[in-house]
Amino acid sequence: MIIYEEILQEFQTNKVKYILVGGIAFNLLGGERTTHDMDILVDMTNDNLAKVVSILNKKGYRVKQPVDPMGIANEKIRTDWIVNKNMKAFNFYKEDEMKEVDIIIDSPVQYSDARKDCVRIKIDSMVIPVISIRNLIKMKKDTGRPVDAIDVNMLRMIERLKGKG
Repeated sequence: MIIYEEILQEFQTNKVKYILVGGIAFNLLGGERTTHDMDILVDMTNDNLAKVVSILNKKGYRVKQPVDPMGIANEKIRTDWIVNKNMKAFNFYKEDEMKEVDIIIDSPVQYSDARKDCVRIKIDSMVIPVISIRNLIKMKKDTGRPVDAIDVNMLRMIERLKGKG
């Protein structure tokens, strides 16, 4: 069993267009650090986002923000959140299990670009799309967070070790 398996299985079953990013992706690409949330980059179509929200609701995840989570599946509302509230990610949480899922809604790497060279990792019966090292570096390099600067250095080392840098 892998962390967030119940969600990833639903994503696969419902053909959700997503890519794992963040700490879990970092670990799957060869890094090593503790992370408790799952960050995903998704195809930002209203239908795809509605699928994601429905699956998370079905699995008992709730939002911290005082808004209807289906608002993320409305381009006009989503754009307002990004422009006027400076929202970068939309967070869902499951308090009883201390799990969180962040849907990245404002990123230097768009889903359409990330999907071109994502790594597909097979775990049990699932094939999980994981962002490439190159694109994860793009996402992490200018955040200003110390943990991301450490991750970027480690990702560059992993890239060199794999002979791709």
